[in-house]
Amino acid sequence: MSDLIERNPLNVPGRFYNDLSCIDCGMCPEIAPNLFRRDDDEGFSYIYKQPETKEEEKLALEAIEACPTESIGDDLEKQ
Repeated sequence: MSDLIERNPLNVPGRFYNDLSCIDCGMCPEIAPNLFRRDDDEGFSYIYKQPETKEEEKLALEAIEACPTESIGDDLEKQ
């Protein structure tokens, strides 16, 4: 389960985030390349753009479901 305290500092502010348990498997940028990027130097993926449309939100939620390490967080789930 993602941990807001361990949020990757590269994430842009907003609802969705990757935490530092990410193993940079490449799944999230594959599912939502307009939202996620990989940091090859650090070995993490991160949110570089928050969803702006329902379609982008759907892709972010798909990435959460597909994440093998459960490293993608959704602040709405925490409320």
